[in-house]
Amino acid sequence: MDLDLRKIRYFVAVAELLHFGRAAERLHIAQPVLSRQIRALEKDLGAPLFERDSHGVTLTAAGRQLLDDSRQLLATADATRLRVRRAAGGPRRLVVGFRAGVVVTRALRAFGAAHPDVEALARRVEWDDQERLILGGTVDLAYVRRPIREQGLTLLPLFSEARVAMLPADHRLAGKPEIALADLADEPRLRYADPRPGELPIRTIEEKFESVASGSGITLVPESVAEQYSRPDITYVPVPDAERDEVLLAWEASRRSPLITAFARLAPLADPARAEEP
Repeated sequence: MDLDLRKIRYFVAVAELLHFGRAAERLHIAQPVLSRQIRALEKDLGAPLFERDSHGVTLTAAGRQLLDDSRQLLATADATRLRVRRAAGGPRRLVVGFRAGVVVTRALRAFGAAHPDVEALARRVEWDDQERLILGGTVDLAYVRRPIREQGLTLLPLFSEARVAMLPADHRLAGKPEIALADLADEPRLRYADPRPGELPIRTIEEKFESVASGSGITLVPESVAEQYSRPDITYVPVPDAERDEVLLAWEASRRSPLITAFARLAPLADPARAEEP
């Protein structure tokens, strides 16, 4: 039995909204059509996906499992479609993602020298979209930082680096040669993945600058970020006892691309941590 991706998309809409009417509106189809498609999918899989009663709609254990798998399945299908269109439109291309502070120039040059017929491009990714851009095919592989959702990815550890405190220039700890985590215990920290109601998540280094400089809070950033990004109203102070930041190379686990394999082989030899070596 082959899974029908259209039915899977319908299922995901219902599973996310837990409401057939609203899911039908999102999908721009009639609710009876959606209900028939979900029943057909349940028949295909031989398992009920939803519990329906007077209180509403909930996922069964089988439904929860399918939802976990469906997002990656749909992302892979979308990525395949994108890569096929890209291949039909011109020369071979490898798109490499990178997080703020990670310099990929050396690796791209080494790859370009070994594969002059391939266009190698760099695209910045952020903490909240690094997995999505890889699994969705926007980038072929990426230099990522932990934490990262590992499902569907192959991860190659490259290096780790110290973290420093990002502080307002007039902060009481500014100018010290180094500080300890205990010195920051009472400092308000910037929030990322779990903003309070009404708050916007902080995504980029530029947003961190604005938040720190305005006094909203302080944060820890990788040492490479401090080396590459500066402002007169921001200062950095080393925090030796802070957990080190780990950089990894990530790509979709199911892909069998010679270009990804080639880049992954040279990346450990051309990573930013070794940029100063002869």
